[in-house]
Amino acid sequence: MIVREATLQDVAAVAVLFDAYRIHYEQAPDLPGAAAFLADRVRNKESVIYLAEEGAELLGFVQLYPLFTSVGMQRAWLLNDLYVWEPHRNKGIGRALIDAAKSLARATGAKWIMLQTHSHNINAQALYEKTGFEKDDSYYYYYLSL
Repeated sequence: MIVREATLQDVAAVAVLFDAYRIHYEQAPDLPGAAAFLADRVRNKESVIYLAEEGAELLGFVQLYPLFTSVGMQRAWLLNDLYVWEPHRNKGIGRALIDAAKSLARATGAKWIMLQTHSHNINAQALYEKTGFEKDDSYYYYYLSL
């Protein structure tokens, strides 16, 4: 297995995984929309996507968005999406993708990586905690839907 940064040429393949990820979170399937969304992110350098692949098979991906911490006056990253195809889970792929995210954060001088997951996603929580993430009990997060 190798982990590498996605390019614009990878978008069609990643879109299949990205659409499955969105469906997992109870969104309607939209493969053309997924491809367009990812193409915009990659083309405009608005996110970094890493792929895990074995031969020609795509096993999973992680997508990170750049942020900044005003208090820390440094770059930070939002690990927004992490997905591994069901048959390939529990094989170290998620960990490898998180390691790529950590390498990106270190290489860019980031202060931290932030993520969120659903309270029912016990498997993801276990992976995040095994890879060094800590649950934040100090801050509340608020959302404004528009």
